[in-house]
Amino acid sequence: MVIIVKTGTSPGVVAQLIERVADLGFKPHPIYGVEKTVIAVIGDKTQEKIDTIKTLPGVERVVPILQPYKLAGREVKPEPTIIHVGDVAIGDREIVVMAGPCAVESREQYLQTARFVVSHGARIVRGSIFKPRTSPHDFQGLHEEGLEILRGVKAEVGMPIVSEVLDPRHVEMLAEVVDVLQIGARNMANFTLLSEVGHTRQPCLLKRGISATLDELLKAAEYIIVGGNQNVILCERGIRTFEQATRYTLDLAAVPVLKAQTHLPVIVDPSHAAGNAEYVPALAKAAIAAGADGLLIETHPHPQEALVDGPQSLEFGDFEQLMRQLKGFAAAAGRTFPVPAATHN
Repeated sequence: MVIIVKTGTSPGVVAQLIERVADLGFKPHPIYGVEKTVIAVIGDKTQEKIDTIKTLPGVERVVPILQPYKLAGREVKPEPTIIHVGDVAIGDREIVVMAGPCAVESREQYLQTARFVVSHGARIVRGSIFKPRTSPHDFQGLHEEGLEILRGVKAEVGMPIVSEVLDPRHVEMLAEVVDVLQIGARNMANFTLLSEVGHTRQPCLLKRGISATLDELLKAAEYIIVGGNQNVILCERGIRTFEQATRYTLDLAAVPVLKAQTHLPVIVDPSHAAGNAEYVPALAKAAIAAGADGLLIETHPHPQEALVDGPQSLEFGDFEQLMRQLKGFAAAAGRTFPVPAATHN
């Protein structure tokens, strides 16, 4: 259920209300909105407890939550959540582009790519040092060896970094360096990992599983939020269907559906959906038209030599061209687009 707090209630009364709710055996999750403060309440409810809460100072009304995802849904928070990563706001008017290589292969490769994408408008640099691969013989990432590369490149380009976490044991270690923890499609249902990330306050980019429903995606997000971390970014990256012309089928309908069901920001990964760099620009433009808050785009200085996902990675020239084109699509969708650092005067 959700406790709607009366407008104008003092912070002290809200704190007392939260404490009283906890005393009744519930787990309260306060959410401070622009217009309203609400307290999502998790736990076994009895009519006697509900009646008690209704009489507490500061309570306007108590509303039941019908959806299985109690904290991720719009019933608890009708207004969109804006997640701040440094000075980058995800879920606001600006379309946020996260770009870089799928995997960090060397300092030179990562620094070169990071400098390029940032100079052409990327607001967050992607790059993972832990990679889940279908075959154990494929490149698995640099692991701990790559931490200093992430740290050094982040300091040099002055932009936030998003990187994938695979193991609950690595959450704390990565959180000390990266700004956004990515949970990939293979781990969307890794509930131990979700819960561990929920114990941090680190923004989390949660990708939809390749055969997951939107309901299941939102329940996965719920695991993170229940742990206390409300900084969850949802990512549509394509689902597995019978079609084989692309690597996955990009479910663009997921964007407006999720926007209707959750207050969390939604971004799209056209690179993994396409599996082919040729199709990435069209899917990126369509994602903006569908209402996405951002894009996750793979870029590599030499895609043909990439150790991971080379065929779907944009060459530098193609990335530069796409970023110029996206500005017009963002404007048509009523959104803003970052001015590339290379054009600053």
